[in-house]
Amino acid sequence: MPKKSAAPTLSIGISDKDRATIVAGLSKLLAETYTLYLTTHNFHWNVTGPMFNSLHAMFMAQYTELWNAVDPVAERIRSLGHAAPGSYAQFAKLSGLPDAPATPPKALEMVRILKEGHEAVARTARALFPAVDKASDEPTADLLTQRITVHEQTAWMLRSLLEE
Repeated sequence: MPKKSAAPTLSIGISDKDRATIVAGLSKLLAETYTLYLTTHNFHWNVTGPMFNSLHAMFMAQYTELWNAVDPVAERIRSLGHAAPGSYAQFAKLSGLPDAPATPPKALEMVRILKEGHEAVARTARALFPAVDKASDEPTADLLTQRITVHEQTAWMLRSLLEE
């Protein structure tokens, strides 16, 4: 019988403990990004009213960006030697974001919900920086900087629609 080989060791200059801490934060970021993606896509499908055309198009651009963001976050988790969460049950447990309402809200309520979601995801990404800095994990810091930039800019654009 062939001998089972041990899992390859990971020697990238970040301790197991620091990697585990960073992965926990990235897992939450992944879950929140996916939750926000799903809510945004839901709103794209269900928006109505006088702002339909502009919101339908804006939500499509936003959910496309979010969809493209989940893969780099998951792959960073894998690069750090851990499995990426990928089920609705895992995402529901990890995410601090509420699920999309069962009944689609009015258009401006959709905008408010998405604004709050982007602000929350920016806070989640920002909260991970101390652990990333401590571990000198530059690739994760770069990923977080990119994600914060997108979420803050998107929140600003959504907030602008709510001003009267």
